Amino acid sequence: MKEKGRKVIATNRRARHNYTILDTYEAGIALVGTEVKSLREGKASLVDAFATVDNGEVWLRGLHIPEFSHGNWTNHSPRRVRKLLLHKREIERLVGKSREGNQTLVPLSMYFSDGKVKVELALAKGKQDYDKRQDLARRTAEREVTRELGRRIKGMR
Repeated sequence: MKEKGRKVIATNRRARHNYTILDTYEAGIALVGTEVKSLREGKASLVDAFATVDNGEVWLRGLHIPEFSHGNWTNHSPRRVRKLLLHKREIERLVGKSREGNQTLVPLSMYFSDGKVKVELALAKGKQDYDKRQDLARRTAEREVTRELGRRIKGMR
């Protein structure tokens, strides 16, 4: 029987803080056996990861998957460059959009979907410091509004 649903392995929480997400894509990833075993243990880091398009192929760089704990001399290199699996028309769309402005490809999360490892890739634009401060102020204001509404409903004020 196949696994159903989505089991998250790793997320890049800093990506939504540092970038404005314009569009998201789901991509497969080409891995070796010990990488999958290490991912099943829940070990991966997307902190420094980014994607590039070289010669019509999308590559994920900076992804850290630690060596498999029970591996031997056939273990993988933790920071090797890994190929992302996308349709040709999706790759062409990514190339076109990334060249038209200061846009980059950032992985948001890595997860198992029906037993296969997938990466949620985002086409993103970098935020300036003032954008980050505005977002923080907006979230704080929204939190205060919901807190006040909750108090009024409960009759505390």
